[in-house]
Amino acid sequence: MVIPVLVTFALTLLWALVAASDQIRCVDAARSGARAAARSEPEAAVLAAAREAAPRGARVEVERAGDLWRVRVESPAPGPEALALTLSAEAAAFAEDAVGGAADEGGTA
Repeated sequence: MVIPVLVTFALTLLWALVAASDQIRCVDAARSGARAAARSEPEAAVLAAAREAAPRGARVEVERAGDLWRVRVESPAPGPEALALTLSAEAAAFAEDAVGGAADEGGTA
């Protein structure tokens, strides 16, 4: 009776560790994509940077809202249907092409 409970506990713990690892990868992917977008890289390069860091099967969305670039990464957690959940992360970065306009007009030398 104890062995099946221990095996179930060990498998659940393993699933939780893999899900936590994939969540961290989602955060890293969103940050990488936001940095690339802020540097005014082409959208294909932004998506490639985010997908390279994201877990397999992740969905990446890139959007500009004013001076901010937002990158959202969503990925299904690995494992059985009973433990199904969607991992997600979002990062925003200030567009570099928006920096400097009014500040540079001051003329400080």
